[in-house]
Amino acid sequence: MSDTHAYTCLDFRREKLADPRRLSPAARLHMHDCPMCRAFARRIDTSEAQTEQVLAVPVPDGLADRVLLNVHHGKRQPWSLMALAATVALSFGIGYLQWQPRADVDYGRFAIEHVLHEPESMTDHRLADPSQFRFVLANFGARLHQPIGTVRYMKLCPVPEGTGWHIVLDTDYGPATLLLIPGKRLSAATQTTTLKGYTARALPGGQGYYAVITESPQALEAISRLLAERVSWQT
Repeated sequence: MSDTHAYTCLDFRREKLADPRRLSPAARLHMHDCPMCRAFARRIDTSEAQTEQVLAVPVPDGLADRVLLNVHHGKRQPWSLMALAATVALSFGIGYLQWQPRADVDYGRFAIEHVLHEPESMTDHRLADPSQFRFVLANFGARLHQPIGTVRYMKLCPVPEGTGWHIVLDTDYGPATLLLIPGKRLSAATQTTTLKGYTARALPGGQGYYAVITESPQALEAISRLLAERVSWQT
């Protein structure tokens, strides 16, 4: 920002959540002068480090299947990979407000707005391990039968019911974002929305619902077919 004196705590928290590793000069100056935002930044950095440490541990063979077995037998364990982020989620006011439900809820629109809020997800590479992706899906209540594409990016994100997964895949039909949102069941079977060059579809499945976001309606249809063919979703 050109006027650093106008830079607020809300600006800092939005920027820190969007990309914890890179801060603008204005954000760094604000953090130097604001004890509350320094503390907030430390909590975010600690959560990022803990989450990456957990996901860096190789997933044992068959663990995803054992997780699914527990889910399908009614043993709904808490999201173990998300437990580390639970305390940080309490501080995610910006993300929470972004996902606040309205009277006419449009979950496809929410999904696109979430992608627009995290533009770095389309260029960064983080936690991009196929076995971790399979485990995250299993924890959500889904079984991956065949690859959908190359995992480029996975990140825990704030959503109203707690924390969800933001995943970016490189597919034969172009890049696709997959959001896994726990705790909320859709009343309608599907919701499709087009906004600002993106098309999104939200569907019930797993421990809540999931949304697919692509750069064209044609890619959305193709990738939706892949998901239907290659992933079994608990409903």
